[in-house]
Amino acid sequence: MEPVEPVLGIAKCLGPPVCKYLKYHRKLNDYVRNFKRTRDELKCKMKDIELQLKAELLRPLGKIPKQGVENWLTDVKEMIREAQVVENKVSNGRYICRACNGQLVDEKTREMKEFLDRAPNSSEGLAMDGPNAGLPLPTSELVGEEAVRNEIWACLMQREVSKIGVWGMGGVGKTTIMKHIHNDLLKHQRLKRVIWVTISKEFNVMKVQDDIAGALKLREDLAIEGDKLRRAAILSEMLKKVGKHVLILDDVWDKVSLEEVGIPEPSGSNGCKLVLTTRSEHICKYMGCKVIKVKPLSEEEALILFLNKVGPSIVQSPNIMPTLKLVVKECAGLPLTIVVVAGTMNGEDSPRIWKNALKDLKERIGKVEGVEDEVIGRLKFSFDHLKDGKVKDCFLYCALYPEDFEISKDELIECWIDEGFIDEMDTRQEMEDKGLAILKKLEDNCLLENITNELGIPSVKMHDAVRDMALSITRTNPQYMIQAGLQLRKLPKEEQWSPDIEKVSLMCNSIKFPIDVLPTKCQLLTTLLLQKNPLWEIPYSFFTNMPCLCVLNLSFTDIKSLPNSISELKNLTTLLLRGCVGLRDLPCLSMLQELKKLDLFWTAVEEVPEGMDMLIKLRYIDLGGPNLKEIPAGLLPKLVHLQHLSFDFSNISLKAEEVVPLEKLECFNGSFKDIYELNKFISSMQQNKKNLIKYHLQLGIADRYVGRDRRLTIEEVHNWEGDLILLPIDIQELRISDFHYMRCLGDSISCLTNAVDLATCTIQFCKRIECVVSLSSFTSSSIHPFQSLEVLFLGDLPKLSALIIKDEGFGSTTTSTLAPSATFSNLKEITLTACSSMKTLLPHWLLPNLQNLEEITVSYCNEVVEILGAQTSKVGEKGSDALIKFHLPKLRELKLCELPKLKRICSKTGVMVCDSLQLIDVMLDCYKLTRIPPFVPLVGNGQPFAYAPPSLTIRSSAQWWEWLEWDDNPNFKNVLQPLWKNRKH
Repeated sequence: MEPVEPVLGIAKCLGPPVCKYLKYHRKLNDYVRNFKRTRDELKCKMKDIELQLKAELLRPLGKIPKQGVENWLTDVKEMIREAQVVENKVSNGRYICRACNGQLVDEKTREMKEFLDRAPNSSEGLAMDGPNAGLPLPTSELVGEEAVRNEIWACLMQREVSKIGVWGMGGVGKTTIMKHIHNDLLKHQRLKRVIWVTISKEFNVMKVQDDIAGALKLREDLAIEGDKLRRAAILSEMLKKVGKHVLILDDVWDKVSLEEVGIPEPSGSNGCKLVLTTRSEHICKYMGCKVIKVKPLSEEEALILFLNKVGPSIVQSPNIMPTLKLVVKECAGLPLTIVVVAGTMNGEDSPRIWKNALKDLKERIGKVEGVEDEVIGRLKFSFDHLKDGKVKDCFLYCALYPEDFEISKDELIECWIDEGFIDEMDTRQEMEDKGLAILKKLEDNCLLENITNELGIPSVKMHDAVRDMALSITRTNPQYMIQAGLQLRKLPKEEQWSPDIEKVSLMCNSIKFPIDVLPTKCQLLTTLLLQKNPLWEIPYSFFTNMPCLCVLNLSFTDIKSLPNSISELKNLTTLLLRGCVGLRDLPCLSMLQELKKLDLFWTAVEEVPEGMDMLIKLRYIDLGGPNLKEIPAGLLPKLVHLQHLSFDFSNISLKAEEVVPLEKLECFNGSFKDIYELNKFISSMQQNKKNLIKYHLQLGIADRYVGRDRRLTIEEVHNWEGDLILLPIDIQELRISDFHYMRCLGDSISCLTNAVDLATCTIQFCKRIECVVSLSSFTSSSIHPFQSLEVLFLGDLPKLSALIIKDEGFGSTTTSTLAPSATFSNLKEITLTACSSMKTLLPHWLLPNLQNLEEITVSYCNEVVEILGAQTSKVGEKGSDALIKFHLPKLRELKLCELPKLKRICSKTGVMVCDSLQLIDVMLDCYKLTRIPPFVPLVGNGQPFAYAPPSLTIRSSAQWWEWLEWDDNPNFKNVLQPLWKNRKH
């Protein structure tokens, strides 16, 4: 049979053209290299996806993997198995079958590349919330309002009431009350979901549909459909599948057709409820709601709320109190007005100022007619009391954003700098600090609400009534035209463009088609905001009537190029093109001599725009993106005023000599060509005391991520020749990934002990690392590595066996009997995932250093036997059964997942001393763990087997809980049983 196989191989390969046969025959080695490279890339991508998915699942929010992610991971594992079969076949193949092998390898490579192209987008999240009711909303203190709150709750509990309309004037507290009720509903066992959607003045059916689907974590299922009617049908089915739910539509300004949106009619039979908040009683009645009015606070309630906000020093002043009560009376019982006016007067201790404030309020209200105008008049009191004109400009700028928009603080301050509202200073950091001070003033005056958005980014938001007040000011000022977020499809008509107009905001609209009817009266226009429009072309003549334009924002539009007429904008200082993913070409910029800021982050631009070397006033450049090929040598040193320079996500590798001359640089994100260039730059930083406030230095290719201000990423470094990587002294975060040359950090990192600000360390996908710290690397007993470290993440490190070892030759299991006292002394979080050689996470001798530890997460570590190790006793030594106390006084969470060999959290004779422990979370395969260690209180000698930390919750599957053993003391089960919660997913 053996001689037949080669003949069959030849027969199969002679079918295709001879040239193709010869190509496969001659270039087999090239095909094999490409195959292995693609297979390794696919493996890395799979590991990345698995690691992020594990991290998302460990967050205590009841998350479950997205179905598409699970399917992709399953298929990829099968593909990698098939690739191994192909590799084995090729390695065993005979020379006469080279062409067939080449064809086989090439076909499998193409299949693997298809899997890479279909990889889940990790930036969109890989897990979704499981079937829980929802997440609580942030809310302010509720004073009074008990009666109306109880009335709304009673209606929600009545079967016969399905629709409730909560109405009242702006600022009366409707939204605040409903936020509290929303959070109370989350605890209601009968409800499957509580959904909150903000409607706002400019109602848009598709946006409401998207928001409801987003609240259900099903936005992707709706996004593929463009027809409103079919979208409504899909959404209706989604809501029906949810079961009993409460849908809260906040800030409704007009009638809402439930059928058009796709909201099933609530009824007693389906158990669903609809609640809407509105300023109109008519809307409530039209939609068939049970009408509930929110009335202003009583004088007593209003006074309590005002005193809560105005500050204790004012409360204690008898000379001010009579006037203060009259000021409160002028606030007419409106919580928003009370909070805003109290914020304005906070800290004012002069009776004369209070009397003047009372006079202003009375005069203001006397000049306006109508209830809503009176609200705006009272709020405008706080605006007028800002006094500083530039602070007022900063506040009014916030009204350029759409209603209910969450504005990133960093972005807002950048805009204020671009607009010139913040005076030019020696450093950008000083200007940013000034911006923060202005933000705080506006927040303290309650004109902006301090929030954190869904991505965890510090942001601010304007209450809709406060924005109405700001818009009322801009309407009387011909300098402003604000039509943001109105779903406009075309530019405003020409007559709307006043000759005096200076600032135009058309952001977040649907302006798509080429602009053929152009405004001709823009001689004074300084700011034009067109970001987040599907705009795809700009005609040449568009900029010809805008000689004073300073700020142009076209970010996140679909433009492919800019017209050459942009060169005529001689006064342009800020050009923002961030996120224009189709933008490939820019005209020559040499005429833009006033340009200070150029943002090309995540565009398709491949070459640095022509004429950039002439822009010597540039302060800020962001060229981050995957398409940029190179930076012309000698360009950067010419831009001597640069303060911010970023190349994140690009393939650009810089030489130190290009960046070192930039003496004013404060923020720098970029990758260096090799270790020599990186070390050269870091040495220059430290020798010349270069004042980099923020930096993300990269060696290898690294992604942009939200992290600490000063960080270094080492990733996918090849051909390392043993040079130690110099660590910046002021570094705060270190990330090492796919660096396969070190056995501990001391192997490759220099000056580790000098990095006293290092707070976060991530090490992942490093094949050879055996420990984090080897004590033999530190000769002095006074040296304490990682003394400031707060967060330690260790992932996919197959040879990692210990955090710290006393190096008696790598591979030795000998560990130190003590560690420098400050090492890990500030550690708060430690995460260990997919480290297959680790058996004991924290040895007993290291615990004295870990008195600040708050969170321990261990997952997918196949060899882990114990979390807290006992001190090893010598053979024959007495006292080995003595009680061992594991002191971790600040530990709050212990999360364990997929640990098939885990037998114990601590030794059988050990007890845990950690009154702060709030959660023990056991997930997936931990079935050899059959015992929860006993606890003793921090103070006193309580009974170890009949005590639990006061706030403890234990979460696990019912099966694992039933398998636990209580032989030592059955009473311990009675103590823990009430604390146990069933983990269904």
